[in-house]
Amino acid sequence: MKHLIVTGDDFGLHQGITRGIIQAHRDGILTSASLMVNRPACQDAVALARECPALSLGLHLELDPDDTGDVPAAVARQIARFAELVGAPPTHIDSHHDVHRDPRVLPYVLAWSARTGVPVRGYAGVRHLSKFYGRWGGEPHLEQIGVPGLLRLLRTEVGEGMTELTCHPGYVEPGFSSSYAAEREVELQTLCDRRVRHAIWDMTIRLIGFRDLPSPQPAVPERAR
Repeated sequence: MKHLIVTGDDFGLHQGITRGIIQAHRDGILTSASLMVNRPACQDAVALARECPALSLGLHLELDPDDTGDVPAAVARQIARFAELVGAPPTHIDSHHDVHRDPRVLPYVLAWSARTGVPVRGYAGVRHLSKFYGRWGGEPHLEQIGVPGLLRLLRTEVGEGMTELTCHPGYVEPGFSSSYAAEREVELQTLCDRRVRHAIWDMTIRLIGFRDLPSPQPAVPERAR
């Protein structure tokens, strides 16, 4: 059986990003979102997530691995902030730019995961697929995030077992500054395209969220599987 989690990163980064992720969940194939708890839009994001009971809501850590003395405290602060905002633990944990994989950060994240049973991206028996991204080598590559590009990924990269596809949908609104901007709106259109949902059905892929995973998941690096 093929199971697919579709996670929108950067939830709460900006109002337009939050709005896009919610739309990708309501009208598209997105099943999961990762919340940035230190951003001004995070409270609005949590309020919208409460209206979407099927949405798995996890924590998107923001950390500076060079500040090794603060990493444990920063992890603890953001986990506590998530609990304060949401009133429940995250369904999963990952990080901005995958910084949790840094060896200066990973032990603290995995230690918390071992205590709580909350899965960590790349260490939970779920293959992480990061190729749905529209910018490589500093240049936009919108063909990667159009409908044909996503369908190609689904056909060639989603196999038996569990896969997490990460995405960054959103609306680009005034005040949002990022090198990854217009690409977010293309991702949103693709994720909500009916052809994608029909193709997932035809490929016998079942959409799930992190809340649907058996618990607890073993912390096994992808390269070891």
